[in-house]
Amino acid sequence: MPETREMTAMAELKFLADLSQPLVYVPSKGGGDQTEHQGNFRTHSVKVRDARRSLPTTDLDREGFVLLEQPSVVGDFYDDEALRTTYHGELIALIKALTGARRVEVFDDTRRSASVATQRERGIREPANIVHNDYTAASGPRRLNDFFTDAPEEAEALRQQRFAIINAWRPINGPVYDQPLVLCDAGSIADGDLVAMERRAEERIGELQVALYNPGQRWYYFPRMRPEEVLLFKTYDSAEDGRARFTPHSSFADPAAPRDAPARESLESRCLVFF
Repeated sequence: MPETREMTAMAELKFLADLSQPLVYVPSKGGGDQTEHQGNFRTHSVKVRDARRSLPTTDLDREGFVLLEQPSVVGDFYDDEALRTTYHGELIALIKALTGARRVEVFDDTRRSASVATQRERGIREPANIVHNDYTAASGPRRLNDFFTDAPEEAEALRQQRFAIINAWRPINGPVYDQPLVLCDAGSIADGDLVAMERRAEERIGELQVALYNPGQRWYYFPRMRPEEVLLFKTYDSAEDGRARFTPHSSFADPAAPRDAPARESLESRCLVFF
């Protein structure tokens, strides 16, 4: 008979400890530097469930995330032109088919590696190591406005209808053995678990969310993700009707990873999704 035992890992995740200090997030620029987190944070040991076994089906509007088999025709995910001309179109078609959205705009691509040498060679960023969500109820609409800076009337019209921000996360150089993405089931987030934090980057001042630890939170990951798979997760939704709006996430050192496992390399694309 097939194995049905739930598989879990223990992850050391970095949470906000309290509100005793000002909160500022200064993202790394890439190339070997590190993101700075100003505030009082604390690491908790959290049980992380294998979503492949524990959650045979997920939904963007329920858990806030979904894993899909979606091979890409792109051969080199470090090729910016291939992302613009080919990969973005693949993502747009995928998200439209999955969600029924009428319009999708890809507005950001962020490559990351757990190898400092690769970060320096490629000029890319490190895996995120703090529990966070990319947008707040206030900064989601601001990101829409930023994208349509040259068309404010279009932005105003689009804000009148429901829209969301969905991230598409994909391994880009072999399977991920260590530092996988870990996500919180949006349905297990309690009121007060998420706290707004200033995001202070050179190009703009924004706002994201960090999370306070709550033992009622349910955490999941998809072990050994392959480049043929893409993980979609929702970081903002304008709808306030009970569906998932925010999906806290991070990365973690997987204790089951082989000692000689290759360093994770990943691509995260952020998409404005209009309904």
